[in-house]
Amino acid sequence: MPQRDKSKYTDKQKRQAEHIEEGYEKRGVPEEEAEARAWATVNKQDGGGKKPGGSGLKKSE
Repeated sequence: MPQRDKSKYTDKQKRQAEHIEEGYEKRGVPEEEAEARAWATVNKQDGGGKKPGGSGLKKSE
């Protein structure tokens, strides 16, 4: 499964996701699964990326 662009996340959110991911990996969760769970946790806590710029999807005219 392709990973989405993380440019809309703040530095704090990126650090949080990395810390959460490391915790999952210490518990024996595979790397890709740990990353997915970490970003899901950050999204649940903060509601997604906080930087302005929209969804990045092209709008029809």
